Amino acid sequence: MEFIPYLEALSIVKSNPFTPVQTEKELKDCLGLILNEDLVADRPFPPFDRVTMDGIAIDYKAFEQGQRTFEIEQTIAAGTAQYTLQNRENCVQIMTGAMMPIGVDTVVRYEDITIEGSKATINIEALMPQQNVHFEGIDKRKGDVIVKRGIRLGAPEVNIAAAIGKSKLSVLSPPKAIIITTGDELVPIDDIPEPHQIRRSGNYGVQAILNQFDIETSMHHLNDDKALIKKELNTFIETHDCIVLLGGVSKGKFDFLPEVLEELGVKKHFHKVNQRPGKPFWFGTAPNGTTIFALPGNPVSSFMCASVYIRAWVNTSLKQSETSIKVKLDQDVNFPAPLTYFLECSTTFNENAELVAHPFIGHGSGDFANLVAADGFIILPDDKSTFKKGEVFDFVPYRSRF
Repeated sequence: MEFIPYLEALSIVKSNPFTPVQTEKELKDCLGLILNEDLVADRPFPPFDRVTMDGIAIDYKAFEQGQRTFEIEQTIAAGTAQYTLQNRENCVQIMTGAMMPIGVDTVVRYEDITIEGSKATINIEALMPQQNVHFEGIDKRKGDVIVKRGIRLGAPEVNIAAAIGKSKLSVLSPPKAIIITTGDELVPIDDIPEPHQIRRSGNYGVQAILNQFDIETSMHHLNDDKALIKKELNTFIETHDCIVLLGGVSKGKFDFLPEVLEELGVKKHFHKVNQRPGKPFWFGTAPNGTTIFALPGNPVSSFMCASVYIRAWVNTSLKQSETSIKVKLDQDVNFPAPLTYFLECSTTFNENAELVAHPFIGHGSGDFANLVAADGFIILPDDKSTFKKGEVFDFVPYRSRF
């Protein structure tokens, strides 16, 4: 198969979504997941006329008629049952969050009064009737939908869920995935590598990216043994909804994966994308529906493919719109067409509040040290080879600053 353009590959990935897992989770475990129910107010918001300042509560008509000094009839804290004023010429001391008593309608701050003994004197000449009161139902009425299903749950939504008494929520989750590294040269991270070996690290980077998308992951390693790879993959296809493979998809003598996947009946949607890094990227679907991403083994390639393609797959499947982020180049970049270039860069905001990209020209897809200094990938399109300072392009972040 010929190399396909980046945008075509992205479209194919998006057109093969997964079916989200519907589950009920404890509220504390729902952050970042997709809400699968409406959050409905079980009572008005606020549920009563709520005092918003510490001070005294009075009947405004008394003030309007010239009264400035009031006998303190009662002191009321938040959490106290509603009190009824016995004498409209009196006041109550009242605290923020308390229920407004019957017979009063206006709260005067402590800063605007003087208290001597049991009497409070108002020291200002102008008050607004009903000031410093958050009235029942002014925000939401009982039965109002406060949060609609389909939203990704953040801290504000969790707050609302708790306020309406939801200790558990119905949510949608991505499928669990297994990340499989391949290659005889790879050793566990706690081993001391021989001169001809390297530690398995790319899988941990990809795992971190998938965890950002709320995908639960496990990891496994396969050596360069075709029969073993075929046997193990056949088992994993039956037991997992998503498989992410690292390495073994290029043209090397020991790159068995494309051949093995074909023998296992996996439908290949594409193999090889006109992009850098990540040219040998392979994507397919097994007969039972298992989605398989076979990413190049070089760490920058696998990291980029996970950041771009798996992110898009998850968002599309969960019906989440992707925010388009644009950045402005701070220097000229030359790159031979026709390849889409995913270039690592850090970002800052300039004096005009524009997001500016500062690219790193590294040493190929094995140079993953630059990932630490960068914030994401600027996407330079394949229709030209010279990209000028000041031009604006799409940007895919992999840090949470956005």
